[in-house]
Amino acid sequence: MSQYEESLKEFMCEIGRRLYDRHFAAANDGNITVRLNDKELLCTPTMVSKGFMTPDDICKIDNQGVQIAGKRKRSSEVLLHLSVYKERPDVNAVVHCHPPHATAFAVAHEPIPKCVLPEVEVFLGEVPIAVYETPGGQKFADTISPYVKDCNTILLANHGTITFGPDLENAYFNTEIIDAYCRILILSRQLGRVNYFTDQQTKELLDLKKRLGYDDVRFRDPESCKLCGDSSFDGEYSNFIPRPFAFRREMEPAGVGACHCHDGPEHSGPVAKTIAKPAVQAGNKAWGQSGVKSEADFEKLVQLITNQVLGAMGG
Repeated sequence: MSQYEESLKEFMCEIGRRLYDRHFAAANDGNITVRLNDKELLCTPTMVSKGFMTPDDICKIDNQGVQIAGKRKRSSEVLLHLSVYKERPDVNAVVHCHPPHATAFAVAHEPIPKCVLPEVEVFLGEVPIAVYETPGGQKFADTISPYVKDCNTILLANHGTITFGPDLENAYFNTEIIDAYCRILILSRQLGRVNYFTDQQTKELLDLKKRLGYDDVRFRDPESCKLCGDSSFDGEYSNFIPRPFAFRREMEPAGVGACHCHDGPEHSGPVAKTIAKPAVQAGNKAWGQSGVKSEADFEKLVQLITNQVLGAMGG
């Protein structure tokens, strides 16, 4: 074994410890791969906690997923990783795990909002959600294929995340970024609302991103309304298009940067001039069977639940 291969195995164990310590991979969850060369990859084993791996646990597979070395059996989800490598020769590492805040968005089928944090715009860009399939097989691996060329982070519906990059540290950092972002969004929503950049402010960030050498799917679509409006992953990417609920953008007055190019009563994207306080309205509809008839009722219900939770915590 070369010194290079040994160093990669040691670093995979280090990343596994980070995943476990940050609660991104409970018990035996998660898997990591690193491209060793054009024909071989290193892969974490199945049924081994990522927090306690040793270099001897790391497997070697070919580019079809066949195990060619290692005393432990390779991860059962390696086909998911191969879907990335087949489409992205620039990618040399893939991380799959279940970071709790990002996975909450995946379980809720809540699209990741754009135009909120500068670091997310620059380092991640748009984050799609792939349709759910039973993990492990080729159908599961195929769920991410429509998106792989145009992003570096994907939410897996009702499952977790997959992140990738030019090296293992960058692939892992994308996992940290998406979970931290989702946590911030949840906390902000609990405080009251999420405020968005204008299209002009987002354009400035995308110009910076281009100068830094990062790619973004929005570079390939000149429609300015896609900067902060509808997801670039709608339509032609998949027939699975999650619709926003809690984080749908509220109505903005004309001239402050909101995009209204798709305005209309039936518009269901993140920006809709004709929908005032849509998150509350969506909440009213969802809670309608419980007798919530108005925005005031909805707010009372939220306050009641909050008081109960705080009371339980105090007890």
